[in-house]
Parts: sequence; C-alpha cells; structure tokens
Amino acid sequence: MNAYPKRIHFIGLCGTAMGSVAVALHQQGWKVTGSDEKPYPPISDFLAKHHIPLSLGYSSENLPKEEALIVVGNAISRGNPELEAVLNRKLLYTSLPELLRTHFLQGRHNIVVAGTHGKTTTSSMIAWIFEVAQKNPSYLIGGIPNNLGQGACFRNPDTSRYVILEGDEYDTAFFDKRSKFLHYLPELTIINNIEFDHADIFSNLEEIKLSFRRLLQLVPSEGMILLNGDDVNCLDIASYASAPLVEVGFSENAGNRILSPWQKEGHCGFTLFGEAFDLPMTGEHNLRNAAMAVAAAHFYGIPLSTIRKALLEFQGVKRRQEIVATINGITIIDDFGHHPTAIRQTLEGLRARYNTARLWALFEPRSNTSRRAVFQKILPEAFAAAEGVIIGAVARAEQLSSSERLNPEQLVLDLTAMGKQAFYEPSTDEIIIRLQSLAQPGDVIVIFSNGSFDGLVKRLQAKAVTTNIPLVVGR
Repeated sequence: MNAYPKRIHFIGLCGTAMGSVAVALHQQGWKVTGSDEKPYPPISDFLAKHHIPLSLGYSSENLPKEEALIVVGNAISRGNPELEAVLNRKLLYTSLPELLRTHFLQGRHNIVVAGTHGKTTTSSMIAWIFEVAQKNPSYLIGGIPNNLGQGACFRNPDTSRYVILEGDEYDTAFFDKRSKFLHYLPELTIINNIEFDHADIFSNLEEIKLSFRRLLQLVPSEGMILLNGDDVNCLDIASYASAPLVEVGFSENAGNRILSPWQKEGHCGFTLFGEAFDLPMTGEHNLRNAAMAVAAAHFYGIPLSTIRKALLEFQGVKRRQEIVATINGITIIDDFGHHPTAIRQTLEGLRARYNTARLWALFEPRSNTSRRAVFQKILPEAFAAAEGVIIGAVARAEQLSSSERLNPEQLVLDLTAMGKQAFYEPSTDEIIIRLQSLAQPGDVIVIFSNGSFDGLVKRLQAKAVTTNIPLVVGR
C-alpha cells in the first residue's frame, strides 16, 4: 500500500463492495471520499454511520485536489463526467479487484466464494466461522453480515492470514472485462452453482462457464476446490481443475455428502463429516450454503464443534430474507433476490417457515438480466410458492426495445393462469394502494429487488403514518 498516497476516491461508491472497502480503508487511516447517484439503504446508511463523504451525482468537481488514487466502479462507463476528468487529467486510477489483488491479497490464504447464487450468504458464514474460531480473518462480502456489522474488514496481514472474498463473475471495470474473481488469487475456491445471468455482458451460458473454468485454473496444486456435486454445470467444468477437487452435495457420488437434511420452525440442519449442524435459517439453498461453509472451514482445520457453534449463532445478512418489521400481524421481508432461481428458493424457504401464512411477493425487475425478456417464460414458476404477486415497473425500460424488455403485463397473465392473484402496478404509490386492499393480519410480504424499489419500504411506512392504514412497516 505504500506505493499509493493514503488518499482515495471511489467513483460509484455505493456498490456494496466499494462502500465496504471504503469504510475498511477509512478505519485504517486513509482519507476517503466518493460519489454516486441515488444511494439507498443499507449501504447508504452504512457509509453515513462511518462518516464517509459522499457526493451525489458525478462531476469533475468531486475529484480530490491533492494526489490520490481513484477507484473506478464496474458500473461506471465512458461518458461519465467524473471518469472523463480522470482520464483527461491523467490521474492514477484502478479497479477495485485490482486494488485488492495487488495490495491486500498477495501471500495470504484467500478463500473465494463464487457461483450464481449464495455467494454473499456463504462467504458471510465462513467469515463468521473464522471469527468464532479466533482466526482473525479479513473479508470482503457483497452484503452486510449481521454478525460482523460490515461487509469488509482488512486487518494487519502479519496477524490476519485468511481472507474470505465473495467472488463475482461480473466484469471488473470499463477497461478490464475479465470477471472480478479472476483477480483474487484463490487458495480455496467454492463454486455454489452456475446458471445464466448478467445478460448485459454474457451472451450465453457457455461464456459464463468459460469464466468459471478460468477461475478453476488459478487454484494452486496445494489448494482446494469445493464444487456443487448436484449442479450439472458445475460438474461440466470440473475437468478443468488442476487442484484437488471435492464435490459437496446430496448425490451419492459427492465426496462430502450432505446427509439427514431437515427444516423446522425457522431452522434447517444436516449432517456432514459425522457432525450434526443446525442453522437458524430456512430453505434448501441456505442448507447448501452452510454445507459449503462447513467444508471450507474443515479444510483449514477448524474443529467441527466450533463450526457448529458458529452456524447456530449465524444471524444472516441484510437484505437476504431480512425481516424488517412484524407489525399489526403482517410480516415484511426485504430480499435482494432478482434471478428466478433465487426468488423461487427464497419463497420455498419462507413457505416452509410460514407454512400457514399467505405469501405476497413484490418484484422489481431492476437487474440487467431481470429487466430483459430472457427470463420471461421461467419467471412465473419462480413465484409458485406465493399466493399473490405484484410486479413493479421495469427499471430503465427506455434503454431496451420492446422485444428485448421483460413484459410485466404478460407475466401477470401467466401468473393469473397459474391461479395466482397477480397485478402489474407501475408505481410504488399504486403498489401501496393495491396492498391496502389485499394485506391482512397473518400475511407475509416479501419485497424482491436488487435496488431500493423506489424506497418502497419507507414509502409504506410514511403512508401508514399519514393514513392510519393497517399495514405498518419500518426498518
């Protein structure tokens, strides 16, 4: 780190990883600033809590006057006025993954958690297990684990030898189109699953699998690869591994076979390595996430009794099945889900937990994939466990042609044909009005969005305060 001035500025600060690293550097004594558009909780609250100056909007005026390192977020593209000023002034800039690789990760035991789904929860579990085991871990997670209170922590490398990283297959920056996880110098790599996603940068599933094959080729011969033994796409890339590889799953062929799975009263559990584990979460996907975390911790010699204790104490991650309120008998849950598989698994897990409640799913098609028509035919089945569904407006719809764009009206027709109560409401005000006529005590409302959904949770709260409606929520 000594090669850089201890002054740093983040363009696109409110990405979860960017914001988490910014706070970690601030805690190490760096002077940190950043800029972004339309920040939203929890990351905006997290930055404010740690007194990180945030400029709203992008402008050359945001850039530091003194010598500084500029970190360019992967959502920032040419034409951004702040980026253009960086290039014209010939300022020192880098990407977040490259900053991590060069100045944080070399010479350390890096555990990289990859896959289409479950990265944030699995990496959070591993970081917490290592914390409980007193391994003094560093970590970078694309969310805020409730046990840890922040998504990034970079401790002194002399005493913090283990780094747990959420490894994203999305591209690195406008000037580096490789997947982020290819920068992370993995010693142990987990691949939870592989599906098509990120339709804005990948043309098909084979392109995504190519990135994962490249990740496998980076794991050293003394390292380890943990692969989902029940996922056909994971198995398809296994032959590209040069490091030892162990399959984790329910299959009889899995080297680490998950046995005796169960779900009951908000918990799930399983047996692995002859030890019974209990997790205060629901859903088969969380059970699989936990099994991967157990296998990773076991590889590094953490006692099974310590792993079991840590999992039992695991409190989840913000915006992953996060209960934000239970008031007037109505439970409100905030979830980051935006891919059909993630939505389906979350609703199935919640159905097991709230087996007699009516589940209402509110979905904002906001991610670069979910707002496209690529999932038009399979999205209806993702909501099978819900009694009713409300679809919000397609984000940035004007950027896509009608043939490229998800058709929410058709989605509602398909859901209605399945026997669901389904509605398309293009504004949050209309969603609130619809909920007033639908929600009853005992219901569970799940809000799915990888953004703020136009502040829907806070808008619901404000509406309740001003109108005395029975539906009251709050963070």
